[in-house]
Amino acid sequence: MVLEAERQGLIQPGKTTLVEPTSGNTGVGLAWVAAARGYKLILTLPETISMERRLLLRALGADLVLTSGRLGMSAAVREAAKIVSSRPDAYMLGQFDNPANPQIWRDSEGKVDVFVAGVGTGGTLTGVGRFLREKNPRVEIVAVEPAESPVLSGGRPGYHQIEGIGAGFVPGVLDGSLLDEVIRVKASEAVAQARRLAREEGILCGISSGAAVHAAYRVAQRPENVGKRVVTVLPSFGERYLSTVLYSQLWLSDAADEDELPPAWRLHDDSVADHDPPKL
Repeated sequence: MVLEAERQGLIQPGKTTLVEPTSGNTGVGLAWVAAARGYKLILTLPETISMERRLLLRALGADLVLTSGRLGMSAAVREAAKIVSSRPDAYMLGQFDNPANPQIWRDSEGKVDVFVAGVGTGGTLTGVGRFLREKNPRVEIVAVEPAESPVLSGGRPGYHQIEGIGAGFVPGVLDGSLLDEVIRVKASEAVAQARRLAREEGILCGISSGAAVHAAYRVAQRPENVGKRVVTVLPSFGERYLSTVLYSQLWLSDAADEDELPPAWRLHDDSVADHDPPKL
C-alpha cells in the first residue's frame, strides 16, 4: 500500500504523515515500513488492544490514538478520518478498502479442499480465496467472525474480545462473492482453542488464530468432509496477548478471583473459557 501510494505521487517520505485505523497486524507492518522509509505514523486503535501490541507499535515509532473499545473499529476509523481532515500533511492508506499466496498450494501439492480464515480487512480471505478458486473452482471458502459481532452473517455489530477480526462493518476489500459460509465463533471458544494450541501443540498464538482453528475444526468434523484437506491461517503471535484474557489464568494466582483482574484479563462472555475445544 505504501509503495503504491508513493508510485502514484500521493505520499512522500519525510513530508507525509501516514494515518491508519487498525487493531491487528496491519498496524505492526505499517509501523515497520514507516520507520524504514521515513514516515511519521499515527495509528488509531480500540483501547482494548493488548499492552504488548501498544508497546511494540511505540517501539517502532508509531504514535497511538486510543478510541472506545465498546464502539470497536468503527470508532477507530472515524477518528483516523477526523485526523486526516484536520492535517494537510496526513494521508490514510485505507486498509479496509485498499485492493493493492501461492505457497500453501505448492506445499499441499494442489490438494486444498476448504480454506478457512478470519476477516479483519478481508485481504487474506479475498487474496488467497481468489488464487485457490483460480486453481480449483470447487474449493470452499469459509469466513470466520466473532459471534458477538456477526456483521458478515447479517447480525449487528457489538463488543467482542477477538482482536484482529470483526471490525463491526463489512470491509470494502472483502469479496463476498467468494464466500460459501460464514462461521460465528465465541470469544470463549477462540480463547479455549488458542490455549489448547499452546499447551498441546506448542503453538503460542493469538485469539484470532484460536477462532480460525476452532472454525476449521468445526468444518473438518463434518461427515461430508472426511478425508478432505482443510487449511486455515494463524495470523497472530501469542506474545502480543500475554496481558489479555487469553492468558489471564497465568495471573489468577495473584488474585482471589477473576473479578480482581483488570478488565482486559476478564472474559466478557456468559460461557466458560476453560471448556474443551474441538479436537480431531
